[in-house]
Amino acid sequence: MPIGTWEWDETLYAGSAPHYSVGRMPYPPELAEAIRAEVGLDGTGRLLDVGCGPGSLTLLLAPLFAAAVGVDADGDMLAEARRRAADRGIGNVEWRRLRGEELPAGLGTFRAVTFAQSFHWMDRPLVARRVRDMLADGGVWLHVHASTHEGVSGGEPLPHPSPPWDRVNGLVAAHLGPVRRAGQGYLPTGIPSGENEIMRGAGYLGPTRFEVEGGQVVERSLDEIVAAVFSLSSSAPHLFGDRLPDFEAELRDLLLDASPTGRFAERRRAVAVDLWRP
Repeated sequence: MPIGTWEWDETLYAGSAPHYSVGRMPYPPELAEAIRAEVGLDGTGRLLDVGCGPGSLTLLLAPLFAAAVGVDADGDMLAEARRRAADRGIGNVEWRRLRGEELPAGLGTFRAVTFAQSFHWMDRPLVARRVRDMLADGGVWLHVHASTHEGVSGGEPLPHPSPPWDRVNGLVAAHLGPVRRAGQGYLPTGIPSGENEIMRGAGYLGPTRFEVEGGQVVERSLDEIVAAVFSLSSSAPHLFGDRLPDFEAELRDLLLDASPTGRFAERRRAVAVDLWRP
């Protein structure tokens, strides 16, 4: 596929599912409390999490609802989500393999529909219109803006070195080229923007934004940083082909050079939520 083009394909996160749960920092419990308070949740109604991945947000929010549905296009991600739900004893979630463009798919209506690190991969105008008709009376769309694979450094001294993300990104570019990869294609201009215009064009009002503060120090292992790299669409394992072992060996050497103990620390990023109403 020529550089400068991208179309969704099933390899977008191929091989990333087992790394996602290890390498991505969990959403903070304060996020669930902020959503509960802002939306007025009382344990009733249903949640739909679109592009749920391994259920990171779904499982955090599911206890706030009578039932939840997590949908994702990647079967391996859903298998990981089912495993994590079983491990946590959360039994009120149904998992469905669907693209957002396939909604409503007979799923019914929902008190809240969430998108977290996923909406940009979809035909956004189409999905926005279809989800609007899936919201129950008083229902809301919640777009969670977060970056959970890496934190921020700086501030007070940390107990361990920060992960050298600039060097990591340089190593990825040395193996895969300078243009961001995504599945079988490329994103030369990065993740698309313009969400507010799309949402208003689809008939939503808002957004109302609220945030969960970051800054908490998180300690991470070398294995967790490696998993964080492989959890990204831009450095998913399949992209390296038969060079994957060489890349991982170089990555581990780079990380050990930055922290010979293999321990790292960084501060959690803030999480912002945009609330839209039809």
